[in-house]
Amino acid sequence: MRLGGNYLTGSIATELGNLSNLVTLSLSNNVLTGPIPAELGDLTNLEELDLHFNELTGPIPTELGGLTNLRELWAWNNQLTGPIPAELGNLSNLEELRLLNNELTGPIPAELGNLTNLEWLDLQGNELTGPIPAELVDLTNLVTLYLQDNQLTGCIPVGLRDVRHLRAPDLPDCG
Repeated sequence: MRLGGNYLTGSIATELGNLSNLVTLSLSNNVLTGPIPAELGDLTNLEELDLHFNELTGPIPTELGGLTNLRELWAWNNQLTGPIPAELGNLSNLEELRLLNNELTGPIPAELGNLTNLEWLDLQGNELTGPIPAELVDLTNLVTLYLQDNQLTGCIPVGLRDVRHLRAPDLPDCG
């Protein structure tokens, strides 16, 4: 279901979670407000969830960690808050995780290092803190990694400097 760019307003209907055969849910480039419904975690056949360029608020539901067929999770340019759920590390088929330009806080979950199919990780422009997890070096398919414009500390784990498109804070290499 592709409903991007239709000037949709209001909140995302929780009833969308009943569409069990849905493979694509694209609601990008609208004016949707409120939280991401936890019921979207019931869409077990979903491969693409695109919520970018809206005005969504609140946390990312941990239930999204059950979407094991998901290849793309795009929720950038919203007003999402709270931590990145560690449960997203269960998305074994995920190729792109784009959560940039929100108000996400806390550390980058080490569990994201489980996403061995991940090619694109973009967390820039949030309020993330703490070190870059060493587990991210396990992302051997990673081509793009954007972490700048956060409040990260420490050093960049050895191996991440080899990522083709790396934009990270000006941190030293872990030696």
